[in-house]
Amino acid sequence: MKTAFVFPGQGAQFVGMGKELYDNHTQAKALFDQANEILGFRITDIMFAGTDDQLKETKVTQPAVFLHSVARAAVADDMACDMTAGHSLGEFSALVAAEALTFEDGLRLVSKRALAMQEACEAVPGTMAAILGLPDDKVKEIVAGIEEVVVAANFNSPGQIVISGSLEGVNKACEAMKAAGAKRALPLKVGGAFHSPLMEPARQKLAQAIEDTLFSTPKCPIYQNVVAKAIIDPAEIKKNLIMQLTAPVRWTESVQQMIADGASKFIEFGPGAVLQGLIKKIDKNAEAESFS
Repeated sequence: MKTAFVFPGQGAQFVGMGKELYDNHTQAKALFDQANEILGFRITDIMFAGTDDQLKETKVTQPAVFLHSVARAAVADDMACDMTAGHSLGEFSALVAAEALTFEDGLRLVSKRALAMQEACEAVPGTMAAILGLPDDKVKEIVAGIEEVVVAANFNSPGQIVISGSLEGVNKACEAMKAAGAKRALPLKVGGAFHSPLMEPARQKLAQAIEDTLFSTPKCPIYQNVVAKAIIDPAEIKKNLIMQLTAPVRWTESVQQMIADGASKFIEFGPGAVLQGLIKKIDKNAEAESFS
């Protein structure tokens, strides 16, 4: 009987996120106040009472989701985890929860990651789309046959995959997916082509920052997106984290491996409940809930 802590990524945000934590928990309030100082702007004002458009800016969204997730885990300090994982951006929250990375260093890296990704999105327009109802191998086969840039980016659960790439590449792939029998090929409202080759400039910018940051041996294994298996070596954690920006998020495999390694309960820390739904689709017998 093992417990896994899991952390969501970009897209889980909502206006008002974190306000009850700030108002009711001294430990969480200290983290929010510290984040305002580190970032150089009052991210709490946007999180608690900003507009949807303000919160959707990548440079705001990523630190906001990270901050909320880490603060929520911090107030659960009487709970123990045996393993941890995060979906894309959530991997940084997972690293902090596992004490492989300090909160301060994690927030600085997330902020740099967000700015680098936003710059890459502005330099070369791209997009993403959710493909429902096709096997993983079929999706990979279709994107491999498209001449423009398009890849399978997020393997979220069986039959739910996100593709990413250039505008033309994703549009062509969506048509091919529908022709192959996909239930839906749904364009997503995102700022760019995350987890695709178009994020290479962002990966290069973030790589040096990660290399220059101190990572410690985590207190429990972290199942990283790139390899979908337990990692505890700090050097390997860094390498996988650098690769993450241009590599697919292997969430289905990660959850399956955690279950194979004994996870019987998953607790989601952060805004929303996206990961709980995905985990239950991956394994209907898995117990998944939010910490509140």
